[in-house]
Amino acid sequence: MNRNRRLSTFEEIVLDLVKNSPGAYLSKETIKEVMQLHSKKEVKRLDKAINSLSSQGQLRKQGNNIHLNKGGKPSEKQRTDIVEGKIQITQRGTGFVIVEGLDDDIRISNRDVGLALPDDIVKVKIIGSKSKSKQPKGRIIEIVKRGKDFYVGTLKRTASKTYLIEPDVKSAHTEFFVLPEKLNGATENDKVIFELENWVHPQALPEARITSILGKSGSNDANILSILAENELHAEFPPEVERFAKAIPDKIPATEIERRLDIRDETVFTIDPLDAKDFDDALSIKFLDNGNFYLGVHIADVTNYMQPDTPLDVEAYKRGTSVYLVDRVIPMLPERLSNGVCSLRPHEDKLTYSCFMEIDKQGKLVDYSIAETVIHSDQRFTYEEAQEILDGKDHKYKNEVHLAGKLAKTLMDKRFREGAIDFDNPEPRFVLDENGKPLEVIIKKRIFAHRLIEECMLMANKTVALHIDKIRQRSGMKKSKNLFPFFYRIHDKPDDKKLHAVAEQVKPIGINFELGNKITPKSINKLLNDVKGTSVETIVNGLTLRAMAKAEYNPDNIGHFGLGFAHYAHFTSPIRRYPDVIVHRLLKSYASGAQAYNYDSLKKSGEHCSERERVAVDAERDSVKLKQVEFLSDKIGQTFPGVISGVTERGIFVNLNDIHCEGMIRVSDLKGDYYNYDQRNHSLIGRSSKKQYRLGDEISIKVDSVNHQKRQIDFIPA
Repeated sequence: MNRNRRLSTFEEIVLDLVKNSPGAYLSKETIKEVMQLHSKKEVKRLDKAINSLSSQGQLRKQGNNIHLNKGGKPSEKQRTDIVEGKIQITQRGTGFVIVEGLDDDIRISNRDVGLALPDDIVKVKIIGSKSKSKQPKGRIIEIVKRGKDFYVGTLKRTASKTYLIEPDVKSAHTEFFVLPEKLNGATENDKVIFELENWVHPQALPEARITSILGKSGSNDANILSILAENELHAEFPPEVERFAKAIPDKIPATEIERRLDIRDETVFTIDPLDAKDFDDALSIKFLDNGNFYLGVHIADVTNYMQPDTPLDVEAYKRGTSVYLVDRVIPMLPERLSNGVCSLRPHEDKLTYSCFMEIDKQGKLVDYSIAETVIHSDQRFTYEEAQEILDGKDHKYKNEVHLAGKLAKTLMDKRFREGAIDFDNPEPRFVLDENGKPLEVIIKKRIFAHRLIEECMLMANKTVALHIDKIRQRSGMKKSKNLFPFFYRIHDKPDDKKLHAVAEQVKPIGINFELGNKITPKSINKLLNDVKGTSVETIVNGLTLRAMAKAEYNPDNIGHFGLGFAHYAHFTSPIRRYPDVIVHRLLKSYASGAQAYNYDSLKKSGEHCSERERVAVDAERDSVKLKQVEFLSDKIGQTFPGVISGVTERGIFVNLNDIHCEGMIRVSDLKGDYYNYDQRNHSLIGRSSKKQYRLGDEISIKVDSVNHQKRQIDFIPA
């Protein structure tokens, strides 16, 4: 921060510091420390400001302490233009407050953000709106509640031997200062977790207290642990949860087997990734005499071991989901359950909750049943092994695998005919060395064996949601939300404005995205098919996906737009998703004539589980971006081909071919001309040369620099 600018309103700063301090007083030494006043000239100026404010009757001196002379202030009740919401703050310091019930976020200029930090709950005084967009503008008048208990950053030592913390990109927008006695053993360049100690004026730095050290900035462990901390995720389980998990017996009691449907004699198999350990779904399949398929989807019966309100259940609900980072998994359940007791490992008896479906040759559900079962998995396939069998390799269970493949093809064709959207975005996978450094980027190959499992799971998820509708129909209370409430996975229709924005973005590159009066999956699929196999396929897929609504959990069923299902729930992954646990409990309770949850509790759980899923997705993306930065960090100056994936007035984003790392060429690095941003055509155009940089253009770039802290990659044209 520029000190001269900070001191230009010196008296106002001093007054605000005292006003905002606990008890409305501060010692002169504290004011000097917070304002970082070191020279005799600056201290003299402070004395002059204190004397001036004292003579005006605004402050009074008592010993070495400076007290506020309290005066009355207008009642907040008199203000009709004050709202409350959560603030997000950009790295440039501009705030956006999300207020429930308001269509637009309230924009807060950096000078009006005050003492707010990202995710704080704040009170805002609305002071106007932008003339074009009518977006309301406001000023923060109160911090109602801090949004974070802790922050993450890197400790730096300045030339004047003071300590500052540079926060990670998602933690905060401003540096913090740390007093030597609050370093807690941290040294320069340590990645640290810290708490806000005090902040008394927006033009002075907030004070921090370091609580733990993650490691040296730049090391793999420190980087990954900081991603977890930024997203408020914890890898370790509390001791009481580990003790609870340890006490769960491995052996299944005979009485439990007797009360279940015993299908240990049936051929059952699993298909999972090569490195998977938590097998939570298995299949059985056969042809019936009438020519229909009989599919069994058998899911790990987590709820048998995890009763409500136990330490295990409380922690699983809190986590909401497992988190899959590039180099590790943060599981929802302790390893003893996720990889052991509950995991459907081959050649072991396991408790399952099964959905049996009779499906005709056209893929239509004819009949079904849902039952608590016990299975004995005969075979554990990797996706690659299953694909080899589908491609003709001989195997003991080849008939079952081929039959499952045939059914999956039927179900998939039916789903796309009926309106499912076929997103197929490439996913990068990293080959890491023993220290976690990425050696190679490989794009995950999607094979039909993936589709096989996906289609069988989708069918089971759809069937259990249909089952609840049938229960309601039989009761004659189909429309009552309080009778037989259920926990749906819903996906709303996409936002009209966002999809029309996609249409505008792809028009200049010769793609006509016809939306008409009504948005349909058919029009979206046509767009995705039009770009399939072209250089812009990944870009258009990404733009369209971002325009879609976010799927979430809710007891109010509006269907799933993306899948084209009127009824859908998550049933098939209770080892790694808490919503599936809720669905299992609901199904079991209705089967026994009870009710495990009411509508209101499901509404609350839906909000929580949806939020935990968003946090997990953010953490996973952060870890991918981190590894992309690390991968390119030793390739500075090297040239790569890419495609322009975005254009803004600040520069162009480029997605590199084959490795799908995205970086930015700043407009200042486009040499030889002055470039103007053409918003309508989403391009940068040279004022003299008329050279254009457009969305979808192929371009060759050089890696210019990387920033591990901000997880940013900068390119320059090659």
